[in-house]
Amino acid sequence: MNEAKLKFYKSLGLKLTPQRLAILEYLENNRSHPSAEDIYNALKPHFPSMSFATVYNTLEVLVEKGLVKEINIESNKKRFDAFTHPHHHFFCKGCKKIIDIENNQNITIPKELKDYELTEFQVIFYGFCPECKNKRGKR
Repeated sequence: MNEAKLKFYKSLGLKLTPQRLAILEYLENNRSHPSAEDIYNALKPHFPSMSFATVYNTLEVLVEKGLVKEINIESNKKRFDAFTHPHHHFFCKGCKKIIDIENNQNITIPKELKDYELTEFQVIFYGFCPECKNKRGKR
């Protein structure tokens, strides 16, 4: 991790333990929207003494600091996204893959919300990716 990023993280008041740095690096270019379990399983071989609680608590801190967004697409699993700029998602109901949707230009705020202060919003599309769609068609 480069020195500028380390300074930025320190400026946010983050304690930069080796485990936290590993979690940040894992998420940095990861577009798969991993769960805490995914991150734990990926990093555990490199940090045998790391607990699941360490991963989960670190993710909570990263969400609180605005470095990671928590996305609740599946009712029983939280996923995490290091790309915090406004974007939407597509969730494949077959393979559970989540894909980022970058085109946010055509979103109209419903008139029912005209007196509300919106702080953020997200659109989630549900369906089947091309691979799962093909598998379903071959049944």
